[in-house]
Amino acid sequence: MITKTMRGLAAAALTVLPLLAASPSQAAEVVSLTDAVQQLPLAAESRAGYQRTSFKHWVDADRDSCNTRSEVLLDESRVPATVESGCKVTAGEWFSYYDGVTVTVPGGLDIDHMVPLAEAWDSGASQWTAAEREAYANDLGSERSLVAVTAKTNRSKSDQDPSTWLPPLADARCTYAADWVATKLRWNLTADQPEVEALAAIAESCGAQAVEYEPAN
Repeated sequence: MITKTMRGLAAAALTVLPLLAASPSQAAEVVSLTDAVQQLPLAAESRAGYQRTSFKHWVDADRDSCNTRSEVLLDESRVPATVESGCKVTAGEWFSYYDGVTVTVPGGLDIDHMVPLAEAWDSGASQWTAAEREAYANDLGSERSLVAVTAKTNRSKSDQDPSTWLPPLADARCTYAADWVATKLRWNLTADQPEVEALAAIAESCGAQAVEYEPAN
């Protein structure tokens, strides 16, 4: 099973390219969810020119035969995962926190980009280089950026932001909001007015929920 340290090594492999990657010298920021929402740069969104292929994803950054999807599955399995030749993950135990479901067959899981690729494009990634977008799409440097969840909930979410979609499990929503905001702050992505208002409303009921993030640039 690949540990979180190994997942970090895979992320570090991206730094050999001219990508936006987390720097070990940058200390993590920790703020309350309410304050974190207020830190989001406010801007209108535009999806003009977006193509999913603009974000090369599920690469094998450290050339260990495990692509990004496999790295996340190995890292998040609660038991040692079963792995076949070519780093094909065939069994394990994963907890999909969006809906509180435990999954033992990886085919039932999607690896969700916490902030979807289309949303990232709308929020600033349209101005990035292809290499920067690849780094974002394969961000193993933060446990919040990519998460294994049931395919059903991931596809229900699609490319929506928290103003139009939240996890079906109510108890997951504070964590989800914190993970969303942390990812946007990590990558210096903007948020539009409905998104900020929705996040602020969630934060009001989340008590001392903290947001921790390490800038990616």
